[in-house]
Amino acid sequence: MMGNQDRYKGFTLIELMIVVVIVAVLAAIALPAYNDAVRKSRRTAAKTAVLDMASREEKFYTTNNAYTSTASDMGYAALPAAIPDASTNYYQLSVATDNTTNPPTFTATATAQGDQTKDGCGNFAVNSLGVKSVSGGTLTVADCW
Repeated sequence: MMGNQDRYKGFTLIELMIVVVIVAVLAAIALPAYNDAVRKSRRTAAKTAVLDMASREEKFYTTNNAYTSTASDMGYAALPAAIPDASTNYYQLSVATDNTTNPPTFTATATAQGDQTKDGCGNFAVNSLGVKSVSGGTLTVADCW
């Protein structure tokens, strides 16, 4: 009865569908968690860039007694600058200065772009007093910085 043995080789359609459903459920759970982890890792580049810009502003201030919003004065090619670079633009780095106040002030900001806008922290900023803030997200400063 060789014909009966050939008939029972392989998988049934039900078994195959069960495997497909299991894989789909795992993917539905894993993919959002992965995307959140990737967005969270990009925050580091934004925070580093904002703090670097604040440091450059303070360095400029020590020799000029004023802050600058000119990119070349701080060593940037242009502002707003893309973070981490123009090919993978997750944040835009910019600065706002006010030299008419006493003392002068600035606020360096990393504004989320593209897929990074779905991150809970949103935009990062630091001002001339060293106060760190976030905006446009659902998380707090303590959660993000």
